[in-house]
Amino acid sequence: MLTGFNLHGKRALVTGSSRGIGKAIALGLASAGADVAVHCAGNVRSAEAVAADIRAMGVRAMALRHNLMEPGAPDALWQAVESAWGGLDILVLNASVQIPRPWESITPEEFDEQMRVNVLCSMALMQKAAPGMRENRWGRILTVGSVQEVKPHPDMLVYAASKAAQTMMARSLAMQLAPYGVTVNNLAPGVIMTDRNIDAYADEAYRARVTAAIPAGYWGEPEDCVGPALLLCSDAGRYITGQSLLADGGKSL
Repeated sequence: MLTGFNLHGKRALVTGSSRGIGKAIALGLASAGADVAVHCAGNVRSAEAVAADIRAMGVRAMALRHNLMEPGAPDALWQAVESAWGGLDILVLNASVQIPRPWESITPEEFDEQMRVNVLCSMALMQKAAPGMRENRWGRILTVGSVQEVKPHPDMLVYAASKAAQTMMARSLAMQLAPYGVTVNNLAPGVIMTDRNIDAYADEAYRARVTAAIPAGYWGEPEDCVGPALLLCSDAGRYITGQSLLADGGKSL
């Protein structure tokens, strides 16, 4: 049964994988045998460090820096992967922009930045990766959403909306690609302890309030997202498509 998680020979791209959840997923895919392209928007040294860790597992890796806010970045990212590896078997869309702000104060620029990276760039990379997967009759596309798509934070209206939109794209594409052996799913983490949340975690009152709303009673770690991601990116999850899997300690309940 465990052979269903074997990803030897598969080529993966994980966007936003120089840190946090993306890094954990990239390392998890590599541990299952996949070659992994590590992507970052800025700190290429961090991406290169993750790629080095992946190579140490005996598989291929490369570090790619492309700021998805820049015009043409999704195309450039895809071209870099395609020229090196000839295409992809696994696409994990983890990169995101999150701007906490009371809804009355959201600017058009902040709206556009979150929607561009979280939704538009996801679609652009899906458009690039899906044809090859369809031709090969095997592929895995995984969007990384958020518990906020079902239980939005009051100060993250646009972020929550963008994640809900991303999930609906995954559901629509899942129907269209299922006949070709390609699954498309969404992984929705809850409150995860990453560097994005360091400042919030340091506020004792806020931390206590958030923790009290999680039935499991604690914040998750990036590694808590690896098992679900491996399931949805491997043959072990071949009969799962168009679904959103919550890894949230029960916060969505």
